[in-house]
Amino acid sequence: MAAPFTVEHHGTLAVTYADVEAAAARLDGIANKTPVVTARTLDARVDASVFCKCENFQRAGAFKFRGAYNALSRLAPAQRRRGVLTYSSGNHAQAVALAGALLGIPSTIIMPDDAPAVKLAATRGYGADVLLYDRREITREALGKRLAAERGLPIIPPYDHPHIVAGQGTAARELFDTAGPLDVLLVCCGGGGLLAGSALAARALAPACRVIGVEPALADDATRSFHSGHLQTVHNPDTIADGARTPSLGSITFPLILRYVDAMVTVSEDAIRKAMHFLWERMKLVVEPTGALALAALLDGTVSVPRARVGVLISGGNVDLSHALTLFSEPSPVGP
Repeated sequence: MAAPFTVEHHGTLAVTYADVEAAAARLDGIANKTPVVTARTLDARVDASVFCKCENFQRAGAFKFRGAYNALSRLAPAQRRRGVLTYSSGNHAQAVALAGALLGIPSTIIMPDDAPAVKLAATRGYGADVLLYDRREITREALGKRLAAERGLPIIPPYDHPHIVAGQGTAARELFDTAGPLDVLLVCCGGGGLLAGSALAARALAPACRVIGVEPALADDATRSFHSGHLQTVHNPDTIADGARTPSLGSITFPLILRYVDAMVTVSEDAIRKAMHFLWERMKLVVEPTGALALAALLDGTVSVPRARVGVLISGGNVDLSHALTLFSEPSPVGP
């Protein structure tokens, strides 16, 4: 079962499965019900039946839309008129910008100046006011806190917010509804919003399913936190999975992950690149590096579950095509 629940959190956990169900009702008819894709080639390679939940087909190109819309839709009228502020390297930025556009809520987005160009362009395209910063000089959290105070705006953080977590959990809820019972669920992990929400859904809908979080070895703070029971951090990790460059799990996501997740594993940059290439070439799915994280653990053997029914959350597809081609140009992208 999960690691001992040793984090200092003495009250009720901030999110329950009832919140996921409520979020699903709010998202009904708004969020895309993304497809679950299978492939005989993939099943043969890993000796399992694999069901890939393709959130690269979600609105704004990633699962983040679920949490962003759920959170913004719950704002009071006065807050909606003022607008919201957030910080993100890209997918949450786009999600908040799009949700804001749909709900008539102005959005201010703090993004690093080295954010993927495709994510920056899309965020601006949805009508957000984008502010760039140098991640070497200040953290996005510090800048966000300062600007929120100056402008009187509520912060909608990328993952550490109960309405965000509940919204993200609807992706796994849909996966179980489509694929049926699963033995294992693999979920990428940055700040833990998707992993925490998915674990809530798994515990409610398939209690015997093992939930495994996957993060880059270069950004292993969540894995270290999970095994130690104490929150660990990482500073600007140099991983191609830009969605996993978060400094740590949050005060909301960490307790949920300790309580409901069964294991955390890490994968190499090469494994991420190879999984991404496999998804593009063999399954015809345009997926970003972070989106390939969960599958990487299965393809490289970090997680081996022969003859099991395995769910894999493909988190997003917002990738700069020229960068993807550079990654694919390296030797032996797929292996034997």
